[in-house]
Amino acid sequence: MARMYEKVYFGDTLVDSNDANLSVGSSAVLYGLSVYTVFPVCKTAHGLAAFRLSDHYKRLVDSAKIMGIDTFVPDWSFERFEKVAKELIQANSVTTDVFVRATVHVSELIPGTRSRGLTTTVSMFIYDATPIVPQTGARLKTSVWRRVPDYAIPSRAKVNGAYVNSVLARQDALDSGYDDCVFLDCNGHVCEASAANIFLVRDGVLITPDTSSDILEGINRRTILAVARDMNIPTVERVVDLTELYVADEVFLCGTSAYIAPIKTIDARDIKSAPGTITARLQEMHTSILHGTSPMYQHFLTQVG
Repeated sequence: MARMYEKVYFGDTLVDSNDANLSVGSSAVLYGLSVYTVFPVCKTAHGLAAFRLSDHYKRLVDSAKIMGIDTFVPDWSFERFEKVAKELIQANSVTTDVFVRATVHVSELIPGTRSRGLTTTVSMFIYDATPIVPQTGARLKTSVWRRVPDYAIPSRAKVNGAYVNSVLARQDALDSGYDDCVFLDCNGHVCEASAANIFLVRDGVLITPDTSSDILEGINRRTILAVARDMNIPTVERVVDLTELYVADEVFLCGTSAYIAPIKTIDARDIKSAPGTITARLQEMHTSILHGTSPMYQHFLTQVG
């Protein structure tokens, strides 16, 4: 388990982690009614830098909008979000790569099943940047649980309560001796892993499920697609069948906590290359971007320490 840093932003101030608490009667606890984002903060030659901070703020705003949480945005500009992130980094004397989780909790007490006009509390905390899957070759199992469809719980919103679906799917994979799962949608098409987007390579083409495939519209996913195009790697976003993964030349997961994780087996079927040539190139570039050694992508970074 990753270590959580001592100082936490909660309720408009910095407090000790043990003092950052929500009531058992809050909507966040009763219904999982919170939205969140996680962004990496990495060491660079110029100090600590947050990756695509404005995009993570926008995802938090979009998730709140989708869920009808309407009291967050009026009080939280991007400038305030950035200021709090910097204060939190400094308060914890961060010197290494970390993840920062920012959450908008609906903290109203016993309001019933609704979301508008309710009190919200913002939290932000730091924890070790520990990958959630092996970085040298992970093993996946097709989940017995289907991905919650967008028409039931919106996939493009990062809603805390929705991650019960991911917990069920990943725990099934872990119980079966695998590292993570492959989610399928209600029609049997590939969505993503429990908390990461999925890519495959066939005949030199980089393929990933499209944004109508009940996936999270991942910020790292978007980054990899852009970087691949800059590298002149052909890219396609479309519906993907499970058996395409079985015969792929390369498969990898992509996400903040997954980084770029090559896959070596899926349902006990070996993937041809792990990592393959394209995966390795994208891994290298992703690491370079996060640590500020790629001049072409400096605009993705915000100095925070």
